[in-house]
Amino acid sequence: MRNLLVIMAILGVMTIAQAEDTVSSKATETAHDVKRSAKKGLHRVQEATCTEGDLKCAGKKAGNRVKEGADYTKDKVNEATDKK
Repeated sequence: MRNLLVIMAILGVMTIAQAEDTVSSKATETAHDVKRSAKKGLHRVQEATCTEGDLKCAGKKAGNRVKEGADYTKDKVNEATDKK
C-alpha cells in the first residue's frame, strides 16, 4: 500500500511538471508566431510602397522572403530542441 502511494505521488508530480513545460513552450511558440507575423506584415507594406524600380523592389522582396524563412526555421529548431 505504501509503495502504491509513493508511485502515485511521483506520477502526480511528473504530470504537473509536464503540464507547466507544455504551457511555457506553447507561450513561446505563440510569441514567435506573433513576432513573425508582425515582421511579415511590415515586409508586405514595404513591398507595396516600394518606388525604387522593379528590379530593386524585386530584390528587396526576395530578401524579405529569405529573412522570413530563416526566422521560421530558427524558431522551429529552437522549439524542437526545447521540447527534448
